[in-house]
Amino acid sequence: MILAILGAAIVVLVLWDAFQAIVVPKTVSRQISISSMYAMAVWRVWHGLVDRLPEGRARHALLVSFGPMALLFLFVAWSGVLVASFALILFGVQALGPGGDFLEVLYMSGVTFFTLGFGDVVPQTGLGRFLTVVEAGTGFGFLAVVIGYVPTLYQSFSRRERFIVLLDSRAGSDPSACELLRRHFTLGTIGQLAETLLSAEVWAAEQLEVYLSHPILAYYRSQHDSQSWLKTITAILDACALILACKLPEDEAHRNLRFQAQATFAMSRHVIVDLAYLLGDAPAKKPFGRLAPADLEALRETLALAQWDLDQEALQRLERFTALYEPYLVGLAIEMHFSVPAWRRLDEEPDNWERTAWDDAPHF
Repeated sequence: MILAILGAAIVVLVLWDAFQAIVVPKTVSRQISISSMYAMAVWRVWHGLVDRLPEGRARHALLVSFGPMALLFLFVAWSGVLVASFALILFGVQALGPGGDFLEVLYMSGVTFFTLGFGDVVPQTGLGRFLTVVEAGTGFGFLAVVIGYVPTLYQSFSRRERFIVLLDSRAGSDPSACELLRRHFTLGTIGQLAETLLSAEVWAAEQLEVYLSHPILAYYRSQHDSQSWLKTITAILDACALILACKLPEDEAHRNLRFQAQATFAMSRHVIVDLAYLLGDAPAKKPFGRLAPADLEALRETLALAQWDLDQEALQRLERFTALYEPYLVGLAIEMHFSVPAWRRLDEEPDNWERTAWDDAPHF
């Protein structure tokens, strides 16, 4: 009977963990749960493997596969523990009669949980029959919830990637704040820049909601090597910090731009700070200096296109703004093996939309 009680306790614990992970909306708190401990343990192992590999396709493939594989293993782990726990319950109540073999009970539990209905091993007691019905219903409901969860997760991934791809033509394939501003300044489209930042604010709000509910999605990598959600949000934060630091002309278009930059900056910073807390990635105490002299010169040349001036006072304001998010960005990048983009475009490679796999001989 002790085994039955132990099995029942494990069943309740696993179902509650799955219910919290899949169904219940999350809050900004690090809750200790089976799934969170599992994710941390698996990532530590994966992190160690990645650290031992040199830069290249094998390392990138390992990083790309972590998110989907971790999710798949979690479902397998949940199912396996539930099958074993129900087997403990059935064995504890002697569902197959006195002297029943545990392996045979385990087999019956697996057949029942996955509703296979072979019928070659059946319970011999009334209580055993009742428990197999409960297990079959639990397995059916559990699998239905899991099957419904996966499309929801990938829809969230698709919405995240949509904005990243759209930014390709506005900020470059390896997005940067300097390139984002330069492309808008060259055409004199300040109003369009405000609309881009509005779209970025909405996108950031969606990411905050998604990462709170499904933190595992943060580990999902983009389809293109030169793009990632961390690079995108960094370029947006950098651009907003520049707009807020510089002294802009006092016309309606620039007032609207400053207001939108302030709103987008707040929402984007909200995302990385909360995500860093959820994943337990502490902000870097001494983040490396991203604004090198060459970057500063490129920024001033770009800002001059719109007659903006990055003087010493504006530069000090910029440093205060970047101090609000760079430690979290660097901490996340180091822990998750992401690269943080520079302030300016570092090469003259064409954007992703300007090239195809047909242009790259190694693909064939």
